[in-house]
Amino acid sequence: MWVNTQEIPGNGVDDDNNGFVDDIHGVSVVSNSVSHTGDPNDDNGHGTHVAGIIASTGGNDVGGVGVAFNSKIMAIKAAQYSGVLTTTDIAEAIYYAVDNGADVINMSFGGYGRSQVEEDALALAYSQAVLVAAAGNDGIPNQPCPVVGRAMYPAAHPWVVGVMASDKASNRAGFSNSD
Repeated sequence: MWVNTQEIPGNGVDDDNNGFVDDIHGVSVVSNSVSHTGDPNDDNGHGTHVAGIIASTGGNDVGGVGVAFNSKIMAIKAAQYSGVLTTTDIAEAIYYAVDNGADVINMSFGGYGRSQVEEDALALAYSQAVLVAAAGNDGIPNQPCPVVGRAMYPAAHPWVVGVMASDKASNRAGFSNSD
């Protein structure tokens, strides 16, 4: 896990004056700033699952290894308990990652609405990080209309790497959106 060395764990103080108390391994940016915390615990397991695919350690007799097993995860919770994300929460999560030096920002979410708030945060993040996002799960091309598909954001932005799902034979899964 990534560690915010500017915070003193468990003292109940925002030591680095970034608006989050005890944000040792990340934050929750869900809702308004009064609700923000230094507790990024995952309500649904999706972010934790994806983080494991990325960074799980190999050679430990537990099984599996991440694709980037020497990386550190900065846990940022932007999804509500229901799994819904708002553009404001997404933007705040991206800004937190940028402000704390993230090299890669993984966004395993997407939607068909385009948001200027989210786009502004991504444009800033693009100047210092690789941006990765889910291509979508509707089996359609990830392209703007009037082409056959629909643009799934943030993966549809040209500066974001869209990740498609594959099947056991390493082919694109039928449900996965494509470029």
